[in-house]
Amino acid sequence: QVQLVESGGGLVQAGGSLRLSCAASGRAFASYAMGWFRQAPGKERAFVARINWSGGIAAYADSVKGRFTISRDNSKNTVYLQMNSLKPEDTAVYYCAVHLGSSRQVSRSDEYAYWGPGTQVTVSS
Repeated sequence: QVQLVESGGGLVQAGGSLRLSCAASGRAFASYAMGWFRQAPGKERAFVARINWSGGIAAYADSVKGRFTISRDNSKNTVYLQMNSLKPEDTAVYYCAVHLGSSRQVSRSDEYAYWGPGTQVTVSS
């Protein structure tokens, strides 16, 4: 069992930056691939980024490529999402989760489990 808690959200102006953190409990954290998703009001939860267990391989949604960076520190049981050049359309609740599915299906939310409660990111124009 893994418990996840996100933090680092807030209100930022367009063009600004935020770094989200996802702290995990449990000794098995280092063996899991991890992902970030987001959900805007009235929209479905959408894939943002995924990182493999070692941190050596990352995947991104096209909408965030070149602006967001996912990373992890297994010694701290934490995964991060550095968000730069934020846009109003990045406004959403951001969630982290454990990826239990195939590395060839990284964007499907039903391949993830142990979701955190989320952290709100609001980008003003």
